[in-house]
Amino acid sequence: MRKKSIELLNKSMAEELTALNQYMFFHFHCDDQDLSMLSALFKKIAIEEMVHVENLADRILFLKGDIIMEPSSKVQSITDVKGMLKFAIDSEDEAVRDYNLFANECSANADSVSKTLFENLVVDEERHYSLFDSEMEKLEKFGNQYLALQSIEGSKNLGQA
Repeated sequence: MRKKSIELLNKSMAEELTALNQYMFFHFHCDDQDLSMLSALFKKIAIEEMVHVENLADRILFLKGDIIMEPSSKVQSITDVKGMLKFAIDSEDEAVRDYNLFANECSANADSVSKTLFENLVVDEERHYSLFDSEMEKLEKFGNQYLALQSIEGSKNLGQA
């Protein structure tokens, strides 16, 4: 029971560390492009992914496992907003699928606490998916005008500071 749960928890930690790093990369590039709303969104989600890492680590340690703090993959050098959002949507969709499977596997191995942790992660990842999907819909509907409005809004805020 514990060995399989620890394996799934560590696999999830690797994915969450990857998401955290990737979303901070996107945050930095959106900020550099004066896209303050998208920059803030990527930063907010990255912080939430960091909380996921903490929760996963706590559970691994409780199960007397060893934490593996290695991202599953390197940061992708995506700097265009549409590419960023597509990557984020796909990543969150994959996380929802995986965490649902992991919850079921933990349940089958009589580990209801890890099952609940994965179910809670599904709720968060579905919300992240929805936020990124909503931004993609706005971008597709309004195109570069949507991005220009964000940039102008950011400039207005700088002028008021």
